[in-house]
Amino acid sequence: MTGKFTSLLRALAVAATGLAGGGAFAPAAQAEELRMLSGFSPNFVWYREIGPQFIALVEEKTGGNTTISFTGPDAVPTFEQFQPVQAGVFDLLFTHPAYHSGTTSVGLSIDAIDVDPVKRRDVGVIDYIDEHYQKLGMKLISAPSTGTKGFRYYLREPITGAPGLDGRIIRGTVSYHPMIKALGGSPLNMPVSDIYTALQRGTVDGAAWGLTGARDLKWNEIISYMAEPVFGQVGVMIFMNLDAWNALEPATQEALSSAGRDLEIQAQAHFDELQVEEYDWLLANGMTVTNFSESEASEFERLWAEGVWEVATEVSGDDATNLRELAKNNGMTR
Repeated sequence: MTGKFTSLLRALAVAATGLAGGGAFAPAAQAEELRMLSGFSPNFVWYREIGPQFIALVEEKTGGNTTISFTGPDAVPTFEQFQPVQAGVFDLLFTHPAYHSGTTSVGLSIDAIDVDPVKRRDVGVIDYIDEHYQKLGMKLISAPSTGTKGFRYYLREPITGAPGLDGRIIRGTVSYHPMIKALGGSPLNMPVSDIYTALQRGTVDGAAWGLTGARDLKWNEIISYMAEPVFGQVGVMIFMNLDAWNALEPATQEALSSAGRDLEIQAQAHFDELQVEEYDWLLANGMTVTNFSESEASEFERLWAEGVWEVATEVSGDDATNLRELAKNNGMTR
């Protein structure tokens, strides 16, 4: 990328962030401000329950000397956000790694690794992913999960036999594709912003999604079924441009790292509670549980994990294979 193009992107980002924040930036002398690009809008549960908490932790641990501003997917589309942060247009990226799976699929592998935030760090899973991304000019700051379990299928019609998704078109990012196919469905990738209309019009017959978020997306208004069992994990991530990271003072680096570790522990317990609340709310507001057959249900965790690793290995080869071995040797994946 030319220096001229990078400068142009940076100028656009400053303008977009100023509009998103409703005004001009504070003078640099007052505080060090980092610019965070998010794949999720500020009112969506994954950002709403994680982003502000991370920002608050960073401000607390730096004594208010480091602040973080927010720019959402209205400025840069979700699936196009990795490269601008790589280029230094933004400092931080809050995303799900499936959204940049064309560049690398090592990050999305976290969805096949058991949620234990302390163990993930103790056995080297987070360090391994961090080292991989540093080769791409990015630093992994935090990998919070959205609960101990991650996903389910939301459907227009109930499951009536096996395979449970036979003949259905199901929205899902690449992580889901092997599993959707194994269950008889046809996967279709699309941004979050398009799912409501696609479900409403019948362009898709269902969506693979996390255990939180369907309420915010108001899917209960247009579809009636959420499927059991649930499966896998959701691992969103916060990255930082590596040059921007290296330019920080060591004390600020440690503050961000400490905030990231604390966030991982807090998020798991917090989202476990939110999942229960959302499940009860959806049942009370028009949705009904539908079940996959016993034989298929017993295979869900295997289908999910093997599918995620298949995608990761296809894109990232030995880098993904070695991560799987690390996780498997520590009893954290299949």
